[in-house]
Amino acid sequence: MTTAITRGGLTIKAPISDAYQQILTEPACQFVSELVQLFRPRLKALLAARAERQAQFDAGALPDFLPETQAIRDGAWQVAPLPADLLDRRVEITGPVDRKMIINALNADVKVFMADFEDSQTPSWDGVIEGQINLRDANLGTISYTDPQSGKHYALKDNPALLIARVRGLHLWEKHIELDGEQIPGSILDFALYFYHNYQTRLAKGTGVYYYLPKLQSHLEAKWWDDIFHFIERKFAVATGTIRATILIETLPAVFEMDEILYMMKDHIAALNCGRWDYIFSYIKTLNNHPDRVLPDRQVVTMNKPFLSAYSRLLIKTCHKRGALAMGGMAAFIPAKDPAANAAILERVTADKTLEASNGHDGTWVAHPGLAATANAVFDQVLTGGKTNQLHVLREQDAPVTAAELLAPCDGERTEQGMRTNIRVALQYLAAWISGKGCVPIYGLMEDAATAEISRTSIWQWIKHGKQLSNGQLVTKAFFATLLEQEAEVVFAEVGAEVWHSQNFERAKALLLDITTADELVDFLTLPAYQLLD
Repeated sequence: MTTAITRGGLTIKAPISDAYQQILTEPACQFVSELVQLFRPRLKALLAARAERQAQFDAGALPDFLPETQAIRDGAWQVAPLPADLLDRRVEITGPVDRKMIINALNADVKVFMADFEDSQTPSWDGVIEGQINLRDANLGTISYTDPQSGKHYALKDNPALLIARVRGLHLWEKHIELDGEQIPGSILDFALYFYHNYQTRLAKGTGVYYYLPKLQSHLEAKWWDDIFHFIERKFAVATGTIRATILIETLPAVFEMDEILYMMKDHIAALNCGRWDYIFSYIKTLNNHPDRVLPDRQVVTMNKPFLSAYSRLLIKTCHKRGALAMGGMAAFIPAKDPAANAAILERVTADKTLEASNGHDGTWVAHPGLAATANAVFDQVLTGGKTNQLHVLREQDAPVTAAELLAPCDGERTEQGMRTNIRVALQYLAAWISGKGCVPIYGLMEDAATAEISRTSIWQWIKHGKQLSNGQLVTKAFFATLLEQEAEVVFAEVGAEVWHSQNFERAKALLLDITTADELVDFLTLPAYQLLD
């Protein structure tokens, strides 16, 4: 059992190796402690407000634009001018803060690498602190890695991609560290340690400290972050705007408050991003009690669907009106070894990115370096003549996007094949997550927590509202349990007995059964799964 130590006012209930001592220094811990003392009470109130708002949706209300902030939406204002190194973000790659992956991502043919402490990273103690070590070394330019199996050496090339760190969502707490007997917010820990250990290095290189902020649900949550940014910039005597954030619009409530979010962060905002997979998950979760808003198979919920198309177009129009970039969504495909299969994948990626570019997005995401050339080629076609973005695309001729469009029901079948696929994906992802991997290639797609969330909440909602599959089968708890047993056998055969028993598949199976058949929707699968982590 690890003996707890106190450092900088924090109680740390996890082992601190010599390398970890470099991150968890007394001054760094004091800084974290100060932020938690100042901002944890407001965060708890914001999370309570989320729950109150969801209760209203569960009682029949629908999200809508806020009447009390109409003046912000109607006002003529702009966000602060963007730093030069944030003007061209045509292709970004994302991935966890694993050392080898960081190097490969920074070396990829992309403009930006989003180093992720959130959906593609399991927040184990070692993962969180080693991630901070890795990003410190990446910013210093000294990061390298030698694979113990192959002996292959990895190091940074010249002119690596721009590094942006994504912190954990506001709902996630760090169970290994307490202040005054309570866990501290994971978001504050990730944010504070990254700033503390890297701001001087980055300023010396003529850049700022850049973040992605996930899963915000309101402009008041954006204001919370903005207050943190201002506090830190004053504390460390750096210029306002040294810290810049890109906010993912990946919850249904947030899409109705994009103007307000930009306004609250106008000194610090760089862009909004279409976090499409989490957005689909949030659509299910927010409207979980509305039987007329049940989604079909995950595989057919594409950006061509009316509610997603409206979301993309509104984000672009809102951002560009205010001088912020509008980032597109993730291409989660993984290149295939078979030439014909790979050609089909690249064709689908090209179509997806062409839609984004033609709509006016300034850039897009890929999950694998092998897709970078395809995404670059699409955006290079619209960013001609020295253009670095599409801020000039204002979509002023568009009819106003209405709440009805953003909430439009989605057509498509619910199939047994789709349900079985969802079960296998969720099972494999949960097993990997509990085993320490938050970003997992499954059936040709790079799955992270968001896609696993869609898989399990879709089935939960089908059960709740007594939906039938296209073959007439009623979706019940018992039917799900039967399919889970059958699909677990399929996965067992695919991965083999050794992997099954060594990578927590039995625990993942029990957890998936529990959260999918619960009477109340479990907010995030990572919350109960986190309790199974060391």
